[in-house]
Amino acid sequence: MYRIGEFAEMTGLTKETLRYYAQIELLVPVFVEPRNKYSYYDNNSFLVARLLVYLRRFDFSIQEMLTVVHERSLDELEEILREKKVALRQRIADTEAIISEIDGFLEMEE
Repeated sequence: MYRIGEFAEMTGLTKETLRYYAQIELLVPVFVEPRNKYSYYDNNSFLVARLLVYLRRFDFSIQEMLTVVHERSLDELEEILREKKVALRQRIADTEAIISEIDGFLEMEE
């Protein structure tokens, strides 16, 4: 088992992020020492933490991450990522449309 500082180093998450994830029940320590409240994580926690790092890099919101961890099976991860890709492409298209509208507006001013 790994204490929170060691686990933070291993995963690339900060201790503050780990505490926040524990508070919202996204990544809960496997054991909390009752006397000193030290949090401990295990190898399974490491895999979940690394997944969370990637999900954040892939622009998943906290709510989406909660859904992935608690409501969806990791067997569905490929499908989840494909859905996210579609959503990101749509966001790019929407942003490009807004940029075109801005360009059109600016051309009217000239």
